[in-house]
Amino acid sequence: MLKKVFLAGAVTLLLAGAATTAQPTPAQACHSGCWKAAKAKYSHDWKARRHYRHWCRAHWKAHKKAHKHAS
Repeated sequence: MLKKVFLAGAVTLLLAGAATTAQPTPAQACHSGCWKAAKAKYSHDWKARRHYRHWCRAHWKAHKKAHKHAS
């Protein structure tokens, strides 16, 4: 009986750990592109996600353009 309780507890912890690591934090998602960063930051608001994605792309293009001419 005690083995089954420990086994059930271990399985529950394993599944809980897998569920919590499946979603990236906004800080982690920033390194994986504008779409993923917007999805992580505004997961339930598609309008805010769209505006953030466009803002991110504009800044990325400006960054690339500035560094292209600097080299």
